Amino acid sequence: MPAPAAIAGEALRKVYGATVAVDAVSFAIAPGSITALLGGNGAGKSTTIGMLMGLITPTAGRAHVLGADMARERYRVLHRMNFESPYVDMPHRLTVRQNLKVFGMLYGVGDIAGRIAALAEGLALGEFLDRPAGKLSAGQKTRVALAKALINEPDVLLLDEPTASLDPDTADWVRSHIERYRDRRAATILLASHNMGEVERLCDRVIMLKAGRIVDDDTPAGLLRRYGRDDLEEVFLDVARGHGERARP
Repeated sequence: MPAPAAIAGEALRKVYGATVAVDAVSFAIAPGSITALLGGNGAGKSTTIGMLMGLITPTAGRAHVLGADMARERYRVLHRMNFESPYVDMPHRLTVRQNLKVFGMLYGVGDIAGRIAALAEGLALGEFLDRPAGKLSAGQKTRVALAKALINEPDVLLLDEPTASLDPDTADWVRSHIERYRDRRAATILLASHNMGEVERLCDRVIMLKAGRIVDDDTPAGLLRRYGRDDLEEVFLDVARGHGERARP
């Protein structure tokens, strides 16, 4: 029998007043896979991720992570998951080391100093580990955000634009780190990104959202074949501009 889904949405729906942000979204993500959640601004990605994290209560439907209903029993699995976004700032006055120590304590990490040292080596944080977080460049903040997300060695990792503000060389290096982490921990990763090259490289599967609904769901190669395109950026534009219906059987 196949392993139970590590991340699942069951007819997820979220309504804000007259606005339907997410509309009957269902999916099941296999353990150890990397899946992309794609869509333009307002497609429902952030709301879906918020429901998966237990931060947003669904209007209808259920979000499950590692078997836990995130609206009712997220306490069972929060220590086994984490979230990264370069757009969420850490306290500016604390140093990088102090910030990571605080998050390590929140997640109940045993050898926090050892874990911080390992992350500093793996993500090249050493030169600014004792610098206030508010004094970091955009690229340095992105690497620290990823370190924060990995502090507890999560089994489920939700990534929002993990290489934003990074130069191509550093971005490639960070993607390699994500790949190695998935392979080493058999972690399940859900990735939201507007970098289609990143999605093609990292992801086993792509779920495409538009106006709060899933409009396509396939492997990157499967999408390229069906839409007759050379890269995922062209597929993304087809879907965003409403041209995709003609491409699908």
